[in-house]
Amino acid sequence: MIVYNKLVRDKIPQIIESTGKNAKFSILDDENYKQMLDKKLYEELEEYAEKRDINELADLVEVVYAIVEQQGYSIDEFENIRIKKKEKRGGFKERLLLLEVDEDKS
Repeated sequence: MIVYNKLVRDKIPQIIESTGKNAKFSILDDENYKQMLDKKLYEELEEYAEKRDINELADLVEVVYAIVEQQGYSIDEFENIRIKKKEKRGGFKERLLLLEVDEDKS
């Protein structure tokens, strides 16, 4: 028996069952779900950073969307927030690296 104790996608029980294996699952309460989503976010970020694979980036976005919904927002609301912030502060297309800011106003 391999112990995982990690948040998995909704269809994983059926996928495991289709291979003839048995697995145990539990349903998380709100607080544990928040914690496991945060843990999953870091896990997916590490996997993307290591592999630089578009599939890992898609996994990362899926976790972000789950966090958005868990916090009571819709994906559309989230996108509106993202777009407004981009309009106000810009995106990252210019590849700007801030080197320093001189705080002396003279």
